[in-house]
Amino acid sequence: MSTVLAGHGLVKKYGSTTALAGVDIEVGERDSLAIMGPSGSGKSTLLHVLAGIVRPDDGQVLLCGERMDKLGENRLSELRRKRFGFVFQSGQLLPELPAEENVALPLMLEGMPRGEAVVRGRRWFAPLGLDGLERRRPGQLSGGQAQRVAIARALAVEPDVVFADEPTGALDQRTSTEVVQLLTFATRETGAALVMVTHDPDVAALCDRVLQVRDGRISGHSQFTVA
Repeated sequence: MSTVLAGHGLVKKYGSTTALAGVDIEVGERDSLAIMGPSGSGKSTLLHVLAGIVRPDDGQVLLCGERMDKLGENRLSELRRKRFGFVFQSGQLLPELPAEENVALPLMLEGMPRGEAVVRGRRWFAPLGLDGLERRRPGQLSGGQAQRVAIARALAVEPDVVFADEPTGALDQRTSTEVVQLLTFATRETGAALVMVTHDPDVAALCDRVLQVRDGRISGHSQFTVA
């Protein structure tokens, strides 16, 4: 399994607080990684550094061997749009757009004609259990349905990596399990890596690996056998 995303010696400080204290991490194709830890442990900072949202004070972030931490803002922004997908706790869907246009939005922002973008995005509706919901707006969807639309949007750009930040934080346990099972299945099917921050050990156990973060360092690592 080739490495898609790697961080070497990652350090990030906010004033006198050290959020990351020399973290090393690698994620491969079709690899799903859950990052867990108590509040303030550095897990969200680690995700943001790996996603190019926050620059490390020291260390390297590499996407398929390219040094992300050395890129200019324009190139970094382009990379995030074209090669990363994002799923957030609240979904962050646009309430005025139907589901199919929410999914197609990243493609349209890159210049793809609306019709082509919608067709490309629609292919995720059946695999994610969203058939028949293409024209519904976010307010007409359940929490689990809205998160599945957010997953479809993240996958529409055919990303190298999907980043999920507490994607089940607003869902009940049963819906959380369903959503993460779909997320891990979909990323494996497309060959994308998945990096997910979660506080839920049951959700984390659905991933291939779990990293425990404490005081800005990796404090534990578990690996699971995936059928």
